Amino acid sequence: MLEDCVVFLVGKAHQRVYQISKAALLRHGVTPVQYALLHLLWEKDGQHGVELGERMRLDSATITGLLDRLTHSELVERRPDPKDRRMNRIHITEKGRTLEKKLKKEMEDINRTILANFTQEEADVLKNMLSRLGLQ
Repeated sequence: MLEDCVVFLVGKAHQRVYQISKAALLRHGVTPVQYALLHLLWEKDGQHGVELGERMRLDSATITGLLDRLTHSELVERRPDPKDRRMNRIHITEKGRTLEKKLKKEMEDINRTILANFTQEEADVLKNMLSRLGLQ
């Protein structure tokens, strides 16, 4: 049965979560994956693109395109690494910094909406299982 197929169930869950998060974040001019990258820079500014790609589990072409779009939107900027000029460090701009509070609040609301039909225990189990599944 299709309802027993993990691939189908995870795919449908992904569609629903992505639709909710995309609609909410696009009001602020960013996509869910752009939010994730900005979040990493809010935690630790000045990372290399390679580091960001590894943390997000994205290949170099994908992270380059993502950084290009965020640079074009003036949310991040590339600066040469003073210790290795062949490398760039990615820095959040003032414009990107001003979005931090709004976007984090938006993401809290999104998570609350997505988990509204779960008990706290169920939500914790779900997050644990998704983390394990994503790290395989």
